[in-house]
Amino acid sequence: ATENGARNAETRESTPNTSSTRFGGGLSGRSSRPRSHEKKRCCLMSCFLMSVSLLDPETQSLKEHLIDELDYVLVPTEAWNKLVKWYGCIDGQQPIVRKVVEYGLFVKHYKVEVYLLELKLCESSDPDNVISCHFSKADTVATIEKKMRKLFNIPAEKETRLWNRYMSNTYEQLSKLDSTVQDAGLYDGQVVLIEVKNEDGTWPGQGSGFVCNSYNCRDSASLSQPGLCGLSNLGNTCFMNSALQCLSNTPPLTDYFLEDKYEAEINQNNPLGMRGEIAEAYAELIKQIWSGRQSHVAPRMFKTQVGRFAPQFSGYQQQDSQELLAFLLDGLHEDLNRVKKKPYLELKDANGRPDSEVAKEAWENHRLRNDSIIVDIFHGLFKSTLVCPKCSKVSVTFDPFCYLTLPLPLRRDRLMEVTLVYADPQHRPVQYRVVVPMMGAISDLCESLSKLSGVPAENMVVTDVYNHRFHKIFQMDEGLNHIMPKDDIFSSEDGSDYVTLSVYFREKTMRQSSNTSGTVLFGQPLLISVPKHKLTVDHLYSVVLEQISMLQPQKKKAVVALRDCIELFTTMETLGEHDPWYCPNCKKHQQATKKFDLWSLPRILVVHLKRFSYSRYWRDKLDTVVEFPIRGLNMSEFVCDPRAGSYVYDLIAVSNHYGAMGVGHYTAYAKNKVNDKWYYFDDSSVSAASEDQIVTKAAYVLFYQRRNSEEHTAPSPPQEECDGMDTN
Repeated sequence: ATENGARNAETRESTPNTSSTRFGGGLSGRSSRPRSHEKKRCCLMSCFLMSVSLLDPETQSLKEHLIDELDYVLVPTEAWNKLVKWYGCIDGQQPIVRKVVEYGLFVKHYKVEVYLLELKLCESSDPDNVISCHFSKADTVATIEKKMRKLFNIPAEKETRLWNRYMSNTYEQLSKLDSTVQDAGLYDGQVVLIEVKNEDGTWPGQGSGFVCNSYNCRDSASLSQPGLCGLSNLGNTCFMNSALQCLSNTPPLTDYFLEDKYEAEINQNNPLGMRGEIAEAYAELIKQIWSGRQSHVAPRMFKTQVGRFAPQFSGYQQQDSQELLAFLLDGLHEDLNRVKKKPYLELKDANGRPDSEVAKEAWENHRLRNDSIIVDIFHGLFKSTLVCPKCSKVSVTFDPFCYLTLPLPLRRDRLMEVTLVYADPQHRPVQYRVVVPMMGAISDLCESLSKLSGVPAENMVVTDVYNHRFHKIFQMDEGLNHIMPKDDIFSSEDGSDYVTLSVYFREKTMRQSSNTSGTVLFGQPLLISVPKHKLTVDHLYSVVLEQISMLQPQKKKAVVALRDCIELFTTMETLGEHDPWYCPNCKKHQQATKKFDLWSLPRILVVHLKRFSYSRYWRDKLDTVVEFPIRGLNMSEFVCDPRAGSYVYDLIAVSNHYGAMGVGHYTAYAKNKVNDKWYYFDDSSVSAASEDQIVTKAAYVLFYQRRNSEEHTAPSPPQEECDGMDTN
């Protein structure tokens, strides 16, 4: 509640006959915004006028999906006490108390923690006996220990220690008892074990050979190849693990940290940086991965540091590996920026100067403000050309980049596979591939199919097959955007002398609960058309068998080459009407033509395949297979600097994403710099891989290393321009 809310409560103290409805409404308008400089407890007050119970009758925990100011009202403790003083409390009712939790490091955010974290508590001696308890993010680890001592009847004189248990059955000690639940990185559903010291002064875990530190709990007897170290999934953190394994297997960056070169370059005073804490946390993690002393580590401390500076990564929801990678590269750059005081630079227009001169100036200006190992390894230079359609004004700029985001080829048209079932049962079903408008209607699909098959569009019935049965019959005016690429679409010819029947395939099974037989659907259903005068069982069986014998296996989907994506990226395009360019000559916004070119490329080229598409109608992931070379990616033809030399790259890592947008699972392929062999990283699991496994539709972010690039140099100025365009 705000200060005004508290003041309003106090002004009503002299008028205790004021109705509770007015008082509650007055408070609820301000209840969800606590003062930023206060940390107060709030009470959840049930809306008695609505007779809504906030607690689940079975579990007695707060019901899920409650809405603030609709299902409940948040009031500060002082206001709650005054309410109770004026109007009393229902017999047996207890206030639901919640804390205000602080988020963020530089910009503080305060939020009432309505829903508490559920932790699963157990003893190390009896891990199957799990008790669920709720805690606030503001509670300390000591609070958890106190609760566990009480639950498991552990005497106060007994020495104990707490452990996290992760999905991969790895453990991490919770050694800082004064740390909050939030700072300790505990998440909803986390398993916490309590270990009691033996009478002889030893710990039960010592006999099993476990040695633990801030990052991991490992078997001290096991040694692994340096770099072949898995990362425990802390709870939907596979996206982070995938990005980290790719960076870990980037030789020049990893060598920089393993050789402690970062220590002399940490910039703790950079206002854009993170006081060097991200760099130090990353360095510690890399040293753990490459120590060769464990098969997996838990990147708990690293994730905690990332969450402090980037709140979007502080929780345990699934995130994007490329977004984490972008944040980490930028954070490492600012933490390791060798420029202590960035100079003010005035940007100059090209004004017809040669590309070589403008490019050299742009790169030098960039290095005057940005000089780090990240720039040395990952930064390249774009050339951007804008041309006004009215006055032909040309604007040329050169901009640095850290990774290359490539679009996947998309067309305004859409290719759909449709199975046409004819009215004549003697005519086998035929699968057609038809081109339809991306935002077309079912009628467009029928018209396109009619041109290929000769069947009149008005005689067609379009259906969707789902879970082995006909899920829906579409109307002609319905949009094609309702049909997903994975949907099975059937079109049937509607003949007046025929009856169209749905045929499902059922597998005969025995039910578990009795000896009676049951049925389970399998395969794809069929639409068959049978003459009205032949509706006999024998004839129906013969028609179905004939249809089955004519079915063809599904053909393999087409693939896209990586060079197609690069060519699409460098293709000239016209700006949209909602994204115009301000022409300095015309003094107005124009829909200019825009073209990107690659002027120089870095030692490590990070290629982000733009698989996730967003539009007014679509929000989907593109599962197109992009063929990319493992060795010998020649980018020379795409670099417009004529003196750039050879740009030939070899693949060193791939971040994979399996599943749909917003969900799914991330893994990584990476090449070990010690033995030059490929490995597959799936959270804490590491296994050998072969090159023929790497190119899949799951490939999301590619890491390439330039050949013969032991030393990084700035782009060299050419003697001639990239093209013959007059920039006057």
